[in-house]
Amino acid sequence: MALDKIIELTNADIYHKDHLVMSDVNFTVNKGEFVYLIGKTGTGKSSLLKTIYAEIPLQKGVGKIADYDLANLKKKQIPFLRRKIGIVFQDFQLLTDRSANENLTFVLKATGWKKKKEMEQRIQDVLEKVGLGYKGYKMPHELSGGEQQRLSIARALLNDPEIILADEPTGNLDPETSGGIMELLFEIKNSGRAVIMATHDYEMLKKFSAPTMKIEDGKLNERENKIIEFDNL
Repeated sequence: MALDKIIELTNADIYHKDHLVMSDVNFTVNKGEFVYLIGKTGTGKSSLLKTIYAEIPLQKGVGKIADYDLANLKKKQIPFLRRKIGIVFQDFQLLTDRSANENLTFVLKATGWKKKKEMEQRIQDVLEKVGLGYKGYKMPHELSGGEQQRLSIARALLNDPEIILADEPTGNLDPETSGGIMELLFEIKNSGRAVIMATHDYEMLKKFSAPTMKIEDGKLNERENKIIEFDNL
């Protein structure tokens, strides 16, 4: 049985604003796969993720993301592509003046959900999945850092995406809390979703091993199925 590719970049150039940060990128991820993306600050990890979810246009090369063609993507298609992608940020990016439930309701309404009962059920489902089943009424400042990140992961799961992009998701968390977030991300991977995690967190790489790709000197290396030694990331 052929592997089910969900992300495929071929000979792609990756830009940050007008600056070329990576050239000739070849990168394939299958459904149900977890891949680390590592590299020093400024090498283009975030730019690569932004290209995948069409915040940065693909100017050269081929990009197929969940059956969407990045090189020929029309503006009206971008919201539909993004429904297939859940994004988890280092700084959570929660609405601080709304409760956990209200943060999630906001996203559902913004992505076309209409029926109150269906929204309430979906919110409860994702909160339970991330271990926050009884905390929907809390404001973000009433949650710990780890709980806020779990809420951001719940938000990423709302529309049942095929891909999770996690940009330094443990960057602001202590090691024990980070371990819980990693376990949750691996559970999401085991449910059949592709997970790409950009990270500097070498301890997490050692503890939770997965294929690793390294950005260096404007190139994305071939995939390694072992821990890559790296310094000063």
